[in-house]
Amino acid sequence: MSNRLLMTCLCLLAVAATPQRARADEAADKAAITARLRGFADAFNARDEAGSCDIFAPDLIATMPSALERSRESLCGNLDRLFTSADLRLHYDYPDIREIIISGDIAVVRIIWTLTVRKGAEQDTTPESGIDVFRRQPDGRWSIARFATFTVRPNKLLD
Repeated sequence: MSNRLLMTCLCLLAVAATPQRARADEAADKAAITARLRGFADAFNARDEAGSCDIFAPDLIATMPSALERSRESLCGNLDRLFTSADLRLHYDYPDIREIIISGDIAVVRIIWTLTVRKGAEQDTTPESGIDVFRRQPDGRWSIARFATFTVRPNKLLD
């Protein structure tokens, strides 16, 4: 009987000592996602390809009007080509985040970006609505795993 009691006590002690996964802090997660989106805008505006691409998960699938699906590699390659084009000046405003819905390690963000492109004396500003699906990565950071953009019209100054 004493062995059974000892085993029961040890099991109860093990359960009590096992760390419980802390409930997600939704406000902190929303703030972290907002910071990641603003960081993307800052990196994009600085023509920092590595910094811009940092927000995208390795398994990114992007759906855009110009291409049905793009990988992280192809999207970042396009950003690099834009950034090396000396005749273009590019600027994203901080995004208008309409909604962030979080469920566990997945977050869905309804968002509107405003892109301004200048080429010589010409300027064109276009809104880009979208849905971003973020996934919490093993390091704890939120990254975009999937996104779809919806534009009313393409920016006139971009090929």
